[in-house]
Amino acid sequence: MLRFASSPTGDMHIGNLRVALFNYIVSKQRNEDLIVRIEDMDKEKNVEGKDEEILALLSLFGIEYTQVIYQSENVRYHSAMALQLVHEKKAFSCFCSKEWLEKKREEARDNKKEYSYDDACRNLPHELVIDNMNPFTIRLSRPDEAIVINDLIKGEVSFKSDTIDSFVIMKQNKTPTYNFACAVDDMLSDISLVIRGEDHMDDTPKQEHVRKSLGYEKKVEYAHLPVILNDTFSVKWLLEEGFLPSAISNYLISIGNNTPQGIFDTTDAIEWFTLEALSKSPARFSLEDLRDINKEHLKNMDATELSRYVGFADASIGELAKVYLEEASTTKELKSKIEPVFAAKEIPQELSEAAKTMIEAIKSAPYFEEYNDFKNYIMKESGLKDEEFLKSLRFLLTGTKHGPDVAEIYKYLKNYIGEIIK
Repeated sequence: MLRFASSPTGDMHIGNLRVALFNYIVSKQRNEDLIVRIEDMDKEKNVEGKDEEILALLSLFGIEYTQVIYQSENVRYHSAMALQLVHEKKAFSCFCSKEWLEKKREEARDNKKEYSYDDACRNLPHELVIDNMNPFTIRLSRPDEAIVINDLIKGEVSFKSDTIDSFVIMKQNKTPTYNFACAVDDMLSDISLVIRGEDHMDDTPKQEHVRKSLGYEKKVEYAHLPVILNDTFSVKWLLEEGFLPSAISNYLISIGNNTPQGIFDTTDAIEWFTLEALSKSPARFSLEDLRDINKEHLKNMDATELSRYVGFADASIGELAKVYLEEASTTKELKSKIEPVFAAKEIPQELSEAAKTMIEAIKSAPYFEEYNDFKNYIMKESGLKDEEFLKSLRFLLTGTKHGPDVAEIYKYLKNYIGEIIK
């Protein structure tokens, strides 16, 4: 079982989507289920509707999953297992106030030492614990030996026991901390492989220590993905800018990876992708590289489907849009090229007389299949020639002074001349 865990506290970023894609690909390769866990424990930071947005984005990118679990629904299990650890004397109640702990942190900073909880409450007599009416947290006692994990990207990683203090597993408000909830939830879901960003590496020994303390014997594999530099883009923004889901997936699978081909879809990647082949170094996100990949996906798209992105359902308009891919790389940019074709045109002063004459000639013209026949007829009827003719015709057909070859444009607009020239 694999899992994609996401917090509904903001927009999904490209790093989150990359984690989701890799989890999906590997789940297919291993023929294991993929579940989605919505980590909604921080009620104050949760944004209404973001959980549904996460699920909608996963569907848009073709990421299939078998179950959605809300972490808040597992609180009773978190509480029960925390109580078990206390009964087994593997965890203890901590009555240290926030002010006292902050004072200890300041002392550590002043002494230029890394702060570590000093286990002040670990061995309190039972009567002091029972009679104490102050708020308390529950801390898991620090491990006695090093914690070693198998990381499919980084290899074997060892964490010394003295780098892990007795950390809080239940807050004063009786809700679990992030690491405790994640560790328990992964146990409950029987997770076999955790794929996530390397920014979670420091969480790993704590989560391993939780499971070991609870007597969980299954060996969990890990793959901590190197960070993406320049990860400032939300998936929502990229989509709004006109990048295709297939192109975004293609790029996120490619960066930091040696792929057998440059342009592919996620289904292709299932055949050859391996976590072990990923670079151990950070990957850099480049919007220009994504533009190049997006352009290739647009070129390969069915023409009728592409036309829908610019407001039509006609293969001819889709092919016209592909002509503009010489100067555009997103559906948003393509739409900005196609819209002036059908919009009312404000003719420049220098073309006004010629354009007026040409409009009359075009309105009276019969339908022509071939551009040269259309061109010869309009030239004859309007009396316009050469540069004046081409400049006027280009502007009337496209709404711009510059652009692709007029003959190429006519090929796809010949059935719309009556709508364009008004």
